[in-house]
This record gives sequence, C-alpha cells and structure tokens, in this order.
Amino acid sequence: MDNDLRAQAAPDYAAVVLGNLSEPFPHSAHHTQVSADDRPTPEQIHPAFYTSFDWHSCVHMHWLGASLLGGTPGSPSAGAAPAGASDGGTAAWVDSSTEASLRQALGANLTQAKLAVERDYLVANPSWERPYGWAWLMRLAATCSASSDPQLREWGTALEPLVDAVAELSVAWMAKAQYPVRHGLHTNAAFGVGYMLDAFRSLGRADAAAACEEAARTWFGNDHGWPGDWELSGQDFLSAGLSEADLMRRVLTADEFAAWFAAFLPGLSAESRILQPVSVTDETDGYLVHLHGLNLTRAGQVARIIATLRESSTSGASAAAAELNEALDPLLKAGLRGLESGDFMSTHWLASFAWDALGSVAALD
Repeated sequence: MDNDLRAQAAPDYAAVVLGNLSEPFPHSAHHTQVSADDRPTPEQIHPAFYTSFDWHSCVHMHWLGASLLGGTPGSPSAGAAPAGASDGGTAAWVDSSTEASLRQALGANLTQAKLAVERDYLVANPSWERPYGWAWLMRLAATCSASSDPQLREWGTALEPLVDAVAELSVAWMAKAQYPVRHGLHTNAAFGVGYMLDAFRSLGRADAAAACEEAARTWFGNDHGWPGDWELSGQDFLSAGLSEADLMRRVLTADEFAAWFAAFLPGLSAESRILQPVSVTDETDGYLVHLHGLNLTRAGQVARIIATLRESSTSGASAAAAELNEALDPLLKAGLRGLESGDFMSTHWLASFAWDALGSVAALD
C-alpha cells in the first residue's frame, strides 16, 4: 500500500465532507430533555456540529476535512511534515477549488463563539459522548494544532477551551471507572482512550495523557486469552480485542507489547475470525452498516499493531506481524467497498474511518 490510495480517494472524501456539513437532517438527537419545554433544535445546542446525522459524526467529518486541508502528512503536493509535528502536513490533498470550499465550510463552524456553546454543553453534560465523541473532538483539535497551515492552527486555538474541558472530564471519568466498556460500539473504552491519549500527548496535556496511560494499564495490563473468535456482534464497528491491543501498543515498549500481545491473542493466525472481513446485507440499515466500519477499524488497528511488532526484537514478534500482514489487505479492501453504496447510513461517517485506515496502512511502507 502507499499514499496513492489516499490521493485517489481524497476528492471523493472531500465531496462527502461538504455534503455532510450541508445536511442538517435527518438528525439523530442525543439530547436528554429535562422538561416538556426543553426541545431545542440541534443547531441551537450544537451550532458547530449539528449536521451529518449526529454530533460525533459531524465532529469526525470536520476532522476529515481538516486532514484533507493539510492536517495529514503525505500529500503528493506537499513536502515533508514539519519537524516535531505529530499530525501535521504542509499542503492540501485536493484541488484549489475544493480546498476553498472546505475552508469555507469548516471555518463557518469552527469559530470561538460557536465552539463556546459546544464547550458549555459538554461541561453541563459530563458523560455525554463519552468517550467516542470526546476522542474525535480531541483528534480534530490535535490535527488542527499540529498543522503548519495558519488557518488550521487558528481553528486549533479556537478548540483549546474544548480540549481543556475534555481533559478535565476524562481525568475525572477514568479515576472513577472501575471497569472498561469492552463491546464494539461507541462507548468502547479502549478505542476512545487510545485516540485521546494520542491527542493529549500532541496537545501537551500531560496530566490527561498520564491518566489515559494509567487507565490502560489498570484496565487491560493483565488481560490474556482474549476470545477473538467470539467477540463479533451484529452491529459492531469496532473490534473490542484489537481496540484494546491498539491502545496497549501506545503505553508499552515494543518488546513489552509483543509479549503482552502474544498472551492476549494466543494462536492468532490470518485465518482467525477476529481478522476475517465481514459483509453487510442491507446498506440502508444504520446498524448493519456498522460492519463496514469494523473492516476499516480492524485494518487500521492491524496496521498500527504490525508497526509496533516490527520494532520488537522478541521471539515471535516478526511471525505475529507476518500473520497480521496477511490479513491486512482483505480487511482494507472489504472496508473500502463499503463506501460504494452511497447510502446516507454509510456516507455520514464511513469516509473518516477509511481515511484513518488508509493513513495507517500507508505508514507501513
């Protein structure tokens, strides 16, 4: 795999972002009413993130848009990422006309005034969108802040109050959560904490990053014998086991992780069910299409796990990486086919996962 897949996909994904940011309805509201009169429109309580079917999907559509504008390194029209940038690029992945449209659409939402309303809602509802929406919001902030593009960095500055709020909320949550959520949907703890950890490190929020690391070790450090053949549920878009491994590779050294991974998924092979692509029988069913996302998140997680195993000198690490590598291409291709349906139940979110997976696969080259 190489960056050409992203270069080919970028125009289509930009069109998905622009379409989503102009689609206020249908909308799935997750607002808890406190009275009969508490019936706000999505735009009233979420002026920055009220399109794209639901709040978290709108957030990661903004992340995808920012990535296409130069927040992801590797653009064919860019040079190397700036020194020290963890998630920053130097040029857009799209043509100048599309770039201008993306800048206008994202810039209209990522204003200090609108983001202040979003921050207030998060603070007033401390468990809302935890941790999935938090994770994508932190990814958006980290991508903007690390970019060398002046407008993206301006958006990163506007997002700083939300970063502070989520950092505080996440530290409080992890301090009291005795057990992780392990299923394959939005409240999965490992997936959210993994991306928050990356973002907090990039954004210099050391206390929040340390809390993520401590939670990962406490919740998952002693896990072994994960039942990978039985984890799949009918509406998962995450592999609970691979999400956990993807988190632990962030907090352990490569050698420590290789040993942990061997005990966590013993006997893993390319034929293991946890590594097999899955299919969707109804593209219009909002839950069944989650399985497209499962193929893509598995592909991205497998690629990142391979990268860590390749850094290890422990016995068995290279063999495990080879088994995972054999499964990588079928997972990615199956996931990318999911974007072909064009149904809104897929298009309001799936391109973000595709871009994430493609970037992780490209990084292996």
